[in-house]
Amino acid sequence: MNNLNDTLTFPCGARMKNRFMLAPMTNTQSHEDGTLSNEEFNWLTKRAKGQFGLVMTCASHVQANGKGFPGQLGIFADKHIQGHIKLAKAIKAHGSLAVIQLHHAGMRSPQELIGEAPVCPSAVERKGARALTLKEVHALRDDFISAAVRSKQAGYDGVEIHGAHGYILGQFLSADINHRTDEYGGSLENRSRILFEIVEGIRVTCGEKFLLGIRLSPERFGMQLAEIKTVCEQLIEGGKVDFLDISLWDSFKMPVEEEHQHKSLLQHFTDLDFKNVLLTVAGKIRTAKEVTAILDSKVDFVTIGRSAILHHDFPEKVMNDSTFEPIELPVTKEYLSKEGLSERFIGYMSNWTGFVA
Repeated sequence: MNNLNDTLTFPCGARMKNRFMLAPMTNTQSHEDGTLSNEEFNWLTKRAKGQFGLVMTCASHVQANGKGFPGQLGIFADKHIQGHIKLAKAIKAHGSLAVIQLHHAGMRSPQELIGEAPVCPSAVERKGARALTLKEVHALRDDFISAAVRSKQAGYDGVEIHGAHGYILGQFLSADINHRTDEYGGSLENRSRILFEIVEGIRVTCGEKFLLGIRLSPERFGMQLAEIKTVCEQLIEGGKVDFLDISLWDSFKMPVEEEHQHKSLLQHFTDLDFKNVLLTVAGKIRTAKEVTAILDSKVDFVTIGRSAILHHDFPEKVMNDSTFEPIELPVTKEYLSKEGLSERFIGYMSNWTGFVA
C-alpha cells in the first residue's frame, strides 16, 4: 500500500502528497449570495485534516445566473474573495492542495433560484432555457477566466473547469443540445471551442505554475464516448492542462454504447497516451480494495465522494488498512454531524435513498 502516499508532481510543478482527491460535491451549505459559510469551511477543512492530498470545493459558479443549487459557493464577484482566502489558507495549512471547481449550470440553473430564464447554447423549451447570444458566449468564456484569476488571488493552488454532468460546458459539447450555427456549434471542433478558449485564457492570465484540471463525463447528458476521448486527446496534446478528471459514475462498468463494449469504460481512458498529464477518475470507489484496483489500472490518483462524506479521514484509514470498508448505510444524522456535515448538508443527503437513517 506504500504507493498510496507517494507524492505526485503535476506538469505545472505542484506536488500532491498522496493519491487521494476530495470530489467536488454539492452540499448546499454556503450563503445565498455565494459567500462562504462557516459550515462549508468546516466541511472542507475537516477533509484536509483527514489527509486528502487535494481538496476541491463544490462547483462554484462563475456568473450569478449560473447558480445550480441553493447555498452554492460562488466565485463570480470580488465580494467572494475574502472567504476563499480563508478557505484556501486553511486547506493548505494541512498540507493539501487547495483547488476550486469553476462551474456554470446553464439550462440546469433553476429559474426560481436565479430569477430569470436559464441560459444554454441553444434554446431548450422543456427547460425554459433561452439561447446565449454570441456576445454572451464570449462573456461566459471571459467570466470563467476571471473566476480563475480571483481564485489565484485568493491563494488557491489551482482550478478545475467543470465540463461534466450536463452543465453549461457539457451543453456546448453535446450535439443533442447544442444546435448553434456559429463558430460554437456544429462540428466537435466548434462545440468544444469555448472549453479550449477557457483553458488558453486561464493559462495566459494565471501562468504556467497554476494547477489546471478539467472534469469531463463520457456518458449521459448527450455525451458520446468517442467525442469525449477525442477532446481528452486534444487537451493532452495541447500541453496546457495538468490533469483530467473523468467522472465515470461507476469506475467498474462497461460503456453504455454497444460499439464500445469491447472493454470497460475505465480502460477506454487508461488506454490513452496521457504523456505527462495526470489522470483521476470518480465513480463508486468506496473501499480500500477498490482504491487499489483503480490505481493499479494506470490511474494516477482517485477521486472520492461518498466515502469522503462518511469518513473525513478516508485517506488515513485506507493507507493504514488495506481491507478498510466504509461504515454500513444508512447512517444517523448524529454520525454525519460528527463527520462535519451541517444540518443543511444532512438534509440534502437525505434525498439519497438509504443514506440517512
